Amino acid sequence: MKRRAWLTLGAVVLGGGGVATYAAASPSTDANEGIQPKRPVKVYDLTLKSAATGKRELPRTETKQFSLLGVSWTGVTKPLEGTAQVRTRSTDTGDWSGWQDLETNIDPPEDADERNGARGASEPLWVGPSDGVQVQVVHEDGTTSAGLPKGLEVNLVDPGIATAAEQRNTGDDTDPAAFAVDETPTPTPTVSDSTSASPTATATATATATASATTPTAPPSTVPEPPIVSRSGWGADESLSPDPSEYNDDVKAVFVHHTDGTNDYSCADSAAIVRGIYAYHTQTNKWNDIGYNFLVDKCGTIFEGRKGGVDLPVLGAHTYGWNRESTGIAILGNYTDAGASNAALTSVARIAAWKLGQYGVDPNSTVQLKAGATQKNLAGTSFTAGTLYTFNRISGHRDGYATECPGTSLYAQLPTIRAWASGPVQGLKVTSLTGATLSGSTYYTKGAITAKWSTTTPASLISKFELLVDGNVVTSVAGTATSAGTTLAAGSHKVAVRAVHQSGKTATTTALTVATDTTAPTFSTTPKITLRTGTVSTTAVPVTLAWKAADTQALKQVSLLSPTTATFGPTTTSSSRTVKSGAASTWSMKAYDVAGNTRTSSPSYTPMILQETSATKSGSWTSRSSTSYLGGKSYSSASKGASLTWTFTGRSAAWVVSRASTSGQAYVYVDGTKVATVDLKSSTTKYRQAIWTKSWSSSAKHTVKIVVVGTSGRPTITTDGLVYVK
Repeated sequence: MKRRAWLTLGAVVLGGGGVATYAAASPSTDANEGIQPKRPVKVYDLTLKSAATGKRELPRTETKQFSLLGVSWTGVTKPLEGTAQVRTRSTDTGDWSGWQDLETNIDPPEDADERNGARGASEPLWVGPSDGVQVQVVHEDGTTSAGLPKGLEVNLVDPGIATAAEQRNTGDDTDPAAFAVDETPTPTPTVSDSTSASPTATATATATATASATTPTAPPSTVPEPPIVSRSGWGADESLSPDPSEYNDDVKAVFVHHTDGTNDYSCADSAAIVRGIYAYHTQTNKWNDIGYNFLVDKCGTIFEGRKGGVDLPVLGAHTYGWNRESTGIAILGNYTDAGASNAALTSVARIAAWKLGQYGVDPNSTVQLKAGATQKNLAGTSFTAGTLYTFNRISGHRDGYATECPGTSLYAQLPTIRAWASGPVQGLKVTSLTGATLSGSTYYTKGAITAKWSTTTPASLISKFELLVDGNVVTSVAGTATSAGTTLAAGSHKVAVRAVHQSGKTATTTALTVATDTTAPTFSTTPKITLRTGTVSTTAVPVTLAWKAADTQALKQVSLLSPTTATFGPTTTSSSRTVKSGAASTWSMKAYDVAGNTRTSSPSYTPMILQETSATKSGSWTSRSSTSYLGGKSYSSASKGASLTWTFTGRSAAWVVSRASTSGQAYVYVDGTKVATVDLKSSTTKYRQAIWTKSWSSSAKHTVKIVVVGTSGRPTITTDGLVYVK
């Protein structure tokens, strides 16, 4: 693989002796107010100095604006055995950042040719708009710089302004002249600026796979192509990558990477970050293009990486020893401690599924790849060039090379990416069934239902959802939908939701039993009131409300609508209430079944009070007066055989008395027949007590007679009248 670049660069000598290299494209301007002119990408190379402490450094140095930086050195195959750290000053706040480590353990080129100016380099680090830098590089032994590579530089990248969105949102242009001013009296060493000639390719002796410069035909994929921002869309300067593209035979696997750096970037800066990485790879590493085939930001935007056609097996430069049979996808940011966003994971899954789908392979399967280099990966697995080794179709960079990339947290998310890319849809479940009510294990509906569902697989990877009734598709909706409705015929049905992944694999929820019920409940016993024992007043006569409702499927509840309100469960058939006497009251009740059908019954009843004075007397009775009595008066008698008789037409009756410790007993006759002996004795004095009641199934004319028993030692009874319901 050739990492080459024919670069036509301008050079500006800095005030301290450094040189800034930049693309020669001329900026365009826009006369409209608020529109910034376009600005080319610029790369500034500043030499690090030897310090007395044995490290190489660049003291705090004031610069013009840059947003991305890295450290590079002479000798592309020589590792930097030490630590490289940078600090930068924000153009927005003027504050200096803390020290940040640069990732220096990166893949060497597979066909390095130092004659072409290829350099060893750290991963680039996005720091955002900055105008100052400080650098220190320390050998791993911490005592000497003798083991550090020669030609150490810090490379600052200003990604410029290239897109219309950036023109609307970016600040002033940056003049490349007089870029760096050293804050210390020591002059900055001169940095050489060279333009590389056409390099000679050096083949890797141990690699057996080959790449071709012939443009192949793009095979169709089994899944849709996701939206991808083209190179022109993110502002690629194609003059930085003049070499023709090279192609592999196919794509057998996908290697996932992170670009390292910050996760706090704005997605509005993503195109600039990609341009910065592109400039760093071509002008600092001296590669012939950006290394990754695709890049994804945390918002899920996909960017075309290495040129040659997103639908073709372009040879990338991302995973040492394995580039010949794979494609590389990098997520912008560092995912060592924190995982990538769902939006980013979704886009990686979509690209991986699409690229692997072009060659008819399952993203959640394994494949044997032929090693292009002899090396070990992070786990210590040894690879020998030319030998086949098994990989997951979607693997992490660390699976093929000894690097922490793509970060521990993102690496742990690779199973999710594989599952999303491969299918079937994960986590499918029905979350609700509106228009139907669950009772036990069955849903009941009047007919129209809407099923709502959720998944853990993102919608963009789902082709469609199907609503199934008794195993048949009745409704089909897009993969972005979260609900679908239908109207069920009468009877019992099985309802389920089937998700169709973009791969064609399906997942189906457990079927729900749904019964269609259009028949209203019935009142087998019409609501009625009967008198009950308790304290009576003209405004509150104690009654029992009774009813019985039924349904052919499932009764849900019965509600009392008037003269007051209450709600009862399906098995409740009575309730103790009170009602005003002397006025008709409508007892309206509504029965509901689980499906939502209803029936209302509204009979009317009137409780009436018959005072004792309205009774036919026999024997000796004494009239008494007190506000404690109904109507203020009552009758008392101690004469054995004395009686009072009331005649009425109604369906329920109650005898009302006063009670005390000296009260006696009385016989009760109904329609001429003795039905009860009632003892009025009570340890506490009580007034207006309904002590005896009698009810009938229908209203009719009745006679109630009470007779004094003449109980020994307590013969007296006091009566307050009779209450009946008509």
